[in-house]
Amino acid sequence: MLDFYALEDLLTPEEREIGKAARRFLEKEALPYIRGWWEEGVFPTHLIPRFAEMGFLGPTLPPEYGGAGVSSAAYGLIAYELERVDSGLRSFVSVQSSLVMYPIYAFGSEEQKRAFLPKLARGEMVGAFGLTEPDGGSDPYGNMRTTARREGDTWVLNGSKMWITNGNLAHIALIWAKDQEGRVLGFLVPTDTKGFQAREIPHKMSLRASVTSELVLEEVRVPEELRLPKAEGLKAPLSCLTQARFGIAWGVLGALEAVYTEALEFAKSRSTFGTPLAQKQLVQAKLAEMLSDHTEGLLLAWRLARLKDEGKLTPAQVSLAKRQNVMKALKAARLARDILGGSGITLEYHAIRHMLNLETVYTYEGTHDIHTLVLGREATGLSAF
Repeated sequence: MLDFYALEDLLTPEEREIGKAARRFLEKEALPYIRGWWEEGVFPTHLIPRFAEMGFLGPTLPPEYGGAGVSSAAYGLIAYELERVDSGLRSFVSVQSSLVMYPIYAFGSEEQKRAFLPKLARGEMVGAFGLTEPDGGSDPYGNMRTTARREGDTWVLNGSKMWITNGNLAHIALIWAKDQEGRVLGFLVPTDTKGFQAREIPHKMSLRASVTSELVLEEVRVPEELRLPKAEGLKAPLSCLTQARFGIAWGVLGALEAVYTEALEFAKSRSTFGTPLAQKQLVQAKLAEMLSDHTEGLLLAWRLARLKDEGKLTPAQVSLAKRQNVMKALKAARLARDILGGSGITLEYHAIRHMLNLETVYTYEGTHDIHTLVLGREATGLSAF
């Protein structure tokens, strides 16, 4: 791991080994092939059981439910190494762990936990999280058109969800819908249920090694026992997003390391006007900016992890880290692409792929502007929403 401030000294031996093991595995099983998967627009489904073997799926959950019970920093390091290869790989793990397994653990019944969490941890079942809708994502309550109508011990769901990671891979989808009283409720919907459709979104120029789908529900009937009993109101799905954003704050730093390292090696090997490109002041300024941003972001992510494990984490703190680290990673990818010159637009190098992926990460899980307003509200006590 790129570690200018010796952050490894602040990690436990277990955390360090988890990060190193993740890197060894991904450098062998994913990094040599990621360009092809991205160009072809396919997700490497054969890696799902391998991710499970490595403990990537739900790693912070207790072992009794299939997790490994590791620290938040250990999970962050897994996200870091996944996104160092590609944001699409980290997105798969983020959704499975933070947006499907976490809400079942936090809001589900004991029966739901026993039925679903071990299978999700083993990669035998893939999950998707359905909150965002076609008419807008930044106002999930106001724009929620998906409805849940109760008929005895059954709920009937109608509506659609958009930009859903893992949608066409999922065996189960966590669907958020409004009941007739306007309450937001969560439902675990098997994707083979009559009336449920997943339609993969084509023509993406970002996150191409990730499955992104539209979910359509037409009179989908779900039994009461598949409703999350402890989830009522928008606070429940938003708490899931807080978990996912934590992983993003770590993950994008892996992408930042990837583009920085590539740009540095390129600049050292390329000569212009009789000296190495890396000797030019403007190039050094860009590399210094990238290194500084990575170092600051890593310290931010580490502190966030410790606050999380101490139970002191606030959503606004996660908003700051997600906003800051994604912005800096995207800036670094653009700078790296610039240092690479014409070579930077080809998939022979990693910079353009990371740059395009990070354009999506800049937008999803709360846009940059939304997190800006969250921080503005935190600072002033006044809402600009």
